[in-house]
Amino acid sequence: MDIKTFGVVGAGQMGGGIAQVAAASGLDVIISDISEECVARGVAVIDKNLNRSVEKGRLDQGEARAILSRLNTTTDIADMAGADYVVEAAVEMEDLKFNIFRQLDEACPKQTILATNTSSIPIGRIAAQTGRPGKVIGMHFMNPVPVMKLVEVIRGLATSQETFDVTWQLCEKFNKVAAEASDFPGFIANRILMPMINEAIFCLYQSVGTAEDIDTVMKLGMNHPMGPLALADLIGLDTCLAIMETLYDGFKDSKYRPCPLLRKYVEAGWLGRKSGRGFYSY
Repeated sequence: MDIKTFGVVGAGQMGGGIAQVAAASGLDVIISDISEECVARGVAVIDKNLNRSVEKGRLDQGEARAILSRLNTTTDIADMAGADYVVEAAVEMEDLKFNIFRQLDEACPKQTILATNTSSIPIGRIAAQTGRPGKVIGMHFMNPVPVMKLVEVIRGLATSQETFDVTWQLCEKFNKVAAEASDFPGFIANRILMPMINEAIFCLYQSVGTAEDIDTVMKLGMNHPMGPLALADLIGLDTCLAIMETLYDGFKDSKYRPCPLLRKYVEAGWLGRKSGRGFYSY
């Protein structure tokens, strides 16, 4: 299957990054969101990222302009009918993703592959919202997308071999390294990462250490490039909570119980970098 036009639903941090790497690989990209403001903000971030790359000598100005020229924006999800492959990159809310996939299934030709950037929700559950479960797959990029090399590729129970092969080839085209994960809540990355972050939050909650000391121990003692609490702020505490709840609901194992402090921060609107306050102030 020859992919020429790539669709991205969601122009936020993840969606914008996915759109950027797709356009940088030479594909025409359709990027959609719920409002002109959201789409414009996403394109502005891509433009800023490209300009930074030009300033650092990683990209020339002509290449940056060419990448931007391949981006086509819309606020109508029905315009995804023009894409050969679509990735959904909305926030980590099951009902929202289900609704998007129902709309995509109705709008897109039957041969279009529908992928989800979900970081925790089982693919089979999402595929069941469509009439094309064989054409649905997980394509989980890491944040920030233009920098991080990994993409988790997750088959649902019904995902076809062709869908898997096309997705794997796209990862290579995007200059990413693909890793296959089975369809369990959280897959590989977040099944390991999120309980670690959650335990770091429990350490803060129980006054085992300050946020700074907890992050220092993990950075200098375990050689992590970023402490777990700073990383949680980067990911978004609402996203961390949603993933922990998916793990807890999926496995019914107490080790995945979200820390009460995480829930408290989310309820207070302290979501991390995007809100200006999380475990640190920004």
